[in-house]
Amino acid sequence: MKKILVPTDFSEQAENALKVAAQLARTHNCEIHLLHVIELPLNEVDALTSHSEFPEAIFFMKLAHKKFNKLKNEDYLEGINIYESVGFQEIFKGVFHASKKHDIDLIIMGSNGASGLKEMIIGSNTEKIVRTSETPVLVIKNEHQSFKVTNFVFASDFKKENKPSYQKALHFAKIFNANMHLLIVNTPNNFKTSGESLLAMQTFADDFDYPHQSINIYNDINIETGIMNFSESISAELIGMSTHGRQGISHFFNGSISEDLVNHAKRPVITFKI
Repeated sequence: MKKILVPTDFSEQAENALKVAAQLARTHNCEIHLLHVIELPLNEVDALTSHSEFPEAIFFMKLAHKKFNKLKNEDYLEGINIYESVGFQEIFKGVFHASKKHDIDLIIMGSNGASGLKEMIIGSNTEKIVRTSETPVLVIKNEHQSFKVTNFVFASDFKKENKPSYQKALHFAKIFNANMHLLIVNTPNNFKTSGESLLAMQTFADDFDYPHQSINIYNDINIETGIMNFSESISAELIGMSTHGRQGISHFFNGSISEDLVNHAKRPVITFKI
């Protein structure tokens, strides 16, 4: 892990993410790429392609760089290589393109979640990034004076398609020498016997050489609640999941447990795209 991308709107939540990024960067000699995306009306974004001196765009860009300069003078960023950029597009597209351009290893984002009608209709920007990003996304909800991961929950159905995601999760776990807790949540609507679940997880885990793995089955009313309750029961510092990156009508009907966790979990959540 050498390059960390931190999208920022200069809010308190975004700074919480940046503080975690700074801790990881300092420990593992990473550089941080700060990205601020300005979402202008579509007709104005189109104008930017042909008019580089568009007054509103220039104003917002200068304002962003002023805020970047102030942010980079914070003590917790001292000695870290920081790069900044400003984009004019939808936020999730800006993050996607910046990740590709700079060959980013990890995206760290702050979020205070979304709920109710707002979540159903538009979702949060963080949720959209989780859905579309090919790079692992770590979502931070609160300030962490010391970001440490001793217990890492990886929830899955442990089918073959999740193995590449789990390999990435293990890479992250090794950074902290964390205990990895493999988790299947049994629900009334998707019930499996303990024997079936244990066999699936053991077969899955046997393909990975990691000494700190445990296998866990947890019963709850739904998968999302089960993941959060199990994580609470072992005082896990991090929850990890694969995400399918569903789009459009498929996402509306099927939903995504990983995106719901990003919105609702109090703990940090990291997602890995299948």
